[in-house]
Amino acid sequence: MKKIIYLVLLLLVNFSFAQIDRVEPPFWYEGMNHNQVQILFYGKNIAQNTVSVSNNVVITQVQKTENPNYVFVTIDTKNVAAQELIFTFKNGKKAFTQNYSIKKRKENSRNRKSFDSSDMMYLIMPDRFANGNEKNDSTPELQEKGNRNLPGGRHGGDIQGIINNLEYLQSLGATALWSTPLCEDNDKGYSYHGYGQSDVYKIDARYGTNEDYVRLSAEMKKKNLKLVMDYVTNHWGAEHWMFKDMPTYDWFHQFPGYKQSNYRMTTQYDTNASAIDSKLCMDGWFVPSMPDLNQSNPLVLKYLTQNAIWWIEYADLDGFRVDTYSYNDKEGISKWTKAITDEYPYFNIVGEVWMHDQAQISYWQKDSPIAKIQSYNSYLPSVMDFTLHDVYGNVFNEDNPSWNDGMIKFYENFVNDFLYDNPNNLLIFAENHDTGRFNQNYKNDISKYKMAMTILATMRGIPQLYYGSEIGMAGDKGKGDADIRQDFPGGWNSDKNNAFSASGRTEEQAKYFDFTAKVFNWRKSKSVIHNGKLMHYLPDNNVYVYFRYNDTESVMVVVNNSKDKQTLKLDRFQERLGSYTNGKDVISEKNFELKSELSIDGKSSIILELK
Repeated sequence: MKKIIYLVLLLLVNFSFAQIDRVEPPFWYEGMNHNQVQILFYGKNIAQNTVSVSNNVVITQVQKTENPNYVFVTIDTKNVAAQELIFTFKNGKKAFTQNYSIKKRKENSRNRKSFDSSDMMYLIMPDRFANGNEKNDSTPELQEKGNRNLPGGRHGGDIQGIINNLEYLQSLGATALWSTPLCEDNDKGYSYHGYGQSDVYKIDARYGTNEDYVRLSAEMKKKNLKLVMDYVTNHWGAEHWMFKDMPTYDWFHQFPGYKQSNYRMTTQYDTNASAIDSKLCMDGWFVPSMPDLNQSNPLVLKYLTQNAIWWIEYADLDGFRVDTYSYNDKEGISKWTKAITDEYPYFNIVGEVWMHDQAQISYWQKDSPIAKIQSYNSYLPSVMDFTLHDVYGNVFNEDNPSWNDGMIKFYENFVNDFLYDNPNNLLIFAENHDTGRFNQNYKNDISKYKMAMTILATMRGIPQLYYGSEIGMAGDKGKGDADIRQDFPGGWNSDKNNAFSASGRTEEQAKYFDFTAKVFNWRKSKSVIHNGKLMHYLPDNNVYVYFRYNDTESVMVVVNNSKDKQTLKLDRFQERLGSYTNGKDVISEKNFELKSELSIDGKSSIILELK
């Protein structure tokens, strides 16, 4: 009897000792280029153990830190087929095991096609888009509860709401979806934006589950839509479990503790910058609630790299948008980006580089002619064209053109395309979730919206549309971010106006939607727009004329920002008109003879397919 009691007690001791709270990545895949897999095991005093693994898999490194609750075990998965591995942790006579899966990889996963200039990317704030499952608006394990009456609160939009409205995206002409972060953000308040993540391997329960996210990806692929994840490399949230029990002191940038970034991204390449200014840009925290990650720490960089690759493989992703790209450690983020594009050669990543000079933005694009001066390469395929966004800000109110005002601003923006290695791979936009609302800026003048969308739909690059603009949604950034991130009408069962359906739209909403859908659905099949050449002409009387053309097609775009009707002498454009004698306007569907003159109404645009 005593022997039985002893054995039971021994088992209980070993069971209580065998405590692993987290394993990250939770599993891996066979046949990956990234085959040196660093597995984080987390549990009380786990570092006191020796580690071994089954099936002749080689452990190439066991790394322990000053925190005994962590151990980082690197295994070589090259030529290791899909199977279940068993890790054994042993401390003296005490031992326990942990299963670990190597899963079969999706066929041809490495060569997945990503988003490109043939796409129109639709940006949503998921909490504000559509509530498909009211049961998950609040969850017991997360601090902030659903409260749609609070402008900056959780409103209940979720993954199911996105799935329910994929046909809406199709009807609009969108081909790719960029959702702001969906991973868990457990801040006490104002957590709906998702940029203060508390667990980067877990979808926020108020949006759904990891399985729901995988289902979203699968449903989108059935409809030929691409899923782009908003990835954050620069910072996590203060509620992140690893911030509360740091693996190493330098996992996050310490001063000690918090010190705010100076936000001066120019210090990253300024040859005259002081060391302290450069350090505060890269290492300073974005805000006090977002501890800044230290990508120069090899453990951190490996963790972020594997997490990104894991999500691509697990959720079958089609691209990344990377938040605050130029605030990261410059060398670290370059290694992170290259590791991902080495794994997936055709995978597109667009970085947020919020600057107001083309040379400075170009610096961050892969193979930049500017960055080559300093022998730097970010390996980032795409950057966001913030200088074009700047042009959109007030140009359509500038009725009296001058040397610097009016449509010359568009012209001058595209003049600087020579600074980019690949202008076709720039993300172009009139607004996003952080900027002023276009329709607010222009007091819902639909003629100005139509001119803006004409340029967005026909210019080089990848057009991005911010949710709700296509139905005239506005919002005053001066009242706070919540006002530019209002709920999409019809996304909640209690909404009286359902703009997701043609029958539910108001007359005004329909005008916006119909125009947007017409130009972007037309764009879908137009390779001359996707990758054709651009020739533009100096604006005259506030009229901007440009051509998109290739060997077989030519499109003439005319945007009249003047209040008055304008008549153009066509001999000026003979270089591109050549033998074309007429054109059909995509917008009005009218035919235009192209003999000596072309007239266009004030504050309007035409897109002529030349014949």
